[in-house]
Amino acid sequence: MNRTLELVKTVFEPNQLEILDAPQVALAGRSNVGKSSLVNCLAGRKSLARISSTPGKTRSLNFYLVKPDDFFLVDLPGYGYAKTSKTERAKWGKLIERYVTSTRQLTTMAVLLDSRLPPQRIDLELVAYLRSMGIPLLAVLTKADKCKQKDLAHRVSEWRDLLGGAGVPLPFSSKTGRGRDKLWNLLAESVNPSPASSEAE
Repeated sequence: MNRTLELVKTVFEPNQLEILDAPQVALAGRSNVGKSSLVNCLAGRKSLARISSTPGKTRSLNFYLVKPDDFFLVDLPGYGYAKTSKTERAKWGKLIERYVTSTRQLTTMAVLLDSRLPPQRIDLELVAYLRSMGIPLLAVLTKADKCKQKDLAHRVSEWRDLLGGAGVPLPFSSKTGRGRDKLWNLLAESVNPSPASSEAE
């Protein structure tokens, strides 16, 4: 299926959040994990999401409408960038928390994890938070093209064990397109589960 992404709303403050009558999947990850590159790869466009050489530039919630499926892909501000001021990080944190706790249409959180790094404390904290909120998560191992196959397999196994029943992490590369079609299918499945998936649950 040929899907498209269209940026329809940008939110900087919690009071700008509004109810959107469509399922939503959010993208979360550390500031330099490659979220913007992933969005552009999914869209098949180079500049839909702004990519910066300086981590932490995404300071808003960006709502992308997915057609023809009619759900929103929501790009959250990256977390964990030390050079951002504590005040700014706190502001983003409140915005993300308000979104997560108040959005009933949120079906899944796609957690982006750097495949080159062992599990980081801040990523584990996010996973624990999502579990405490009862939010399903989808783990995506970014920058898979920068890993040796042996190291990537080890990282997949490592995260699979940590995530338990949350499924096998998906290796993804914005550069080569590895995992692109699979990720699209998983995102679409998360907002519109097939009968077989529902019965399995």
